[in-house]
Formats: sequence, structure tokens, C-alpha cells
Amino acid sequence: MSGDFYLQPQELAKLGNAFGTRAYDLASAVKSFQGRTGDEQIHDGFGFLTESEEVTAAYVELAAEMAVSLGELARHLDEVGHALKDGAKNSEAADEALTDLFKGGKG
Repeated sequence: MSGDFYLQPQELAKLGNAFGTRAYDLASAVKSFQGRTGDEQIHDGFGFLTESEEVTAAYVELAAEMAVSLGELARHLDEVGHALKDGAKNSEAADEALTDLFKGGKG
């Protein structure tokens, strides 16, 4: 079994950009979700009946927790995207340094 592989920095950078795009899209969706599921909107949906207060409170809490979790996921996706792009830059720099060594060095 061989552990050899070649990393194409351009493809890694594309993958990093894709993660960044998905992170941005998710963050935008979370912001929209928060606007539509705020305390007031949920109360409007359930009404202000006494017996619906527990259900309303549960939905408000659930919506808030979902927004936090999805926001954290968006931040994580963005971090992965940045890490992939940094890896692509590092790989490209290493490839250039190796090329220079084979050419006999600079200068």
C-alpha cells in the first residue's frame, strides 16, 4: 500500500472557497431564520392564550438554540475554508521551493 499523493493547491483553494461560500450562505439563512422566528413572531403564530404559553416558550427556546447551533456551524465551515486555503498557499510555496532546489537555487 502506497501513501504517496499529490496535492493540487488550486483544487484545495477551490475547496476552501466552496466552504467559505457555504458558510456565508448558511450565516445568511440563519439571519433570515432569526428574523422570522423571533419571540414576537412565534407569539403571533400561537396567539396569547394562557394554555399556549408553555408551547410558545418551548418554540422560542428551540428557535434560539437552533440559530445558535447553525451560527456555530457556519463559523466552523468558514474556519475550515480558511484552513484549506492556507494549506493551499503552503503547498504552493513548498512546491515552488522544491522547484527552485531542482533548478539549482536562486541567485
